[in-house]
Amino acid sequence: MSRFKGKTVMITGAARGFGALAAKMFAAEGAKVVLGDVSDDVENVAKALGGVWAKCDVSKEDQVKNLVALAAVTGDGRLDVALNNAGIVHDLTKLEDVSLETFNKQINVNAGGCFLCMKHQLPIMVAQGGGAIVNVASVAGLGSAPGLSAYAAAKHAVVGMTKTVADEYARHKIRVNAICPSFTDTDMADTLRKVTVDGAGEKIDPKFLSRIPMRRIAEPEEMVQAMLWAAAPENSFMTGQAIAIDGGLTAT
Repeated sequence: MSRFKGKTVMITGAARGFGALAAKMFAAEGAKVVLGDVSDDVENVAKALGGVWAKCDVSKEDQVKNLVALAAVTGDGRLDVALNNAGIVHDLTKLEDVSLETFNKQINVNAGGCFLCMKHQLPIMVAQGGGAIVNVASVAGLGSAPGLSAYAAAKHAVVGMTKTVADEYARHKIRVNAICPSFTDTDMADTLRKVTVDGAGEKIDPKFLSRIPMRRIAEPEEMVQAMLWAAAPENSFMTGQAIAIDGGLTAT
């Protein structure tokens, strides 16, 4: 497929996980990828795909502004797709034991990063007459997430911003949607979903599987396919949606 042939796609959190896989899959469909991450590993991902990169902590406005400017230069003034994927999670902790530092970091990176990215992406998309933004939220942004109160607060903010910005910018032909993943086989989820059993190594914690009707966690490709679908040109009438990719978790 070549749905994104000649399109400029900016991806944050692209050094590993969803971001790195999305970069590979967008590039495979012809996109010019512009990648950002706090980790220097993003350079290797970009080079392997013929893309460009910049160090980017999404909670720092100057670094976000620089990455967006790099994307515009790479695209000869265009930014066709933005995948705002960068995010962090905290250890499972009841709210009374969450430190203010942890709470603020979740808000600054997960919600603030999404805000800063859209703040600088939108003017370019308005000027060019359209574009697609996909924000990576979470099922924790759609309902309850016991033990993850600060993370859930930030992801609820991402969903709220997604819907509001979609409403504000629909007349500019800019589509804004959120993908809300559930438990997925990535490094980020390891501390939440694995337990050691009888000293024989790690396995998926049964308490997580019991909450998912499909009784399994997702593969990263399943989430990234949804991200590409949300951004795809043929998906031209969907905006303002927060789409759960969760094996049925939010259906129960």
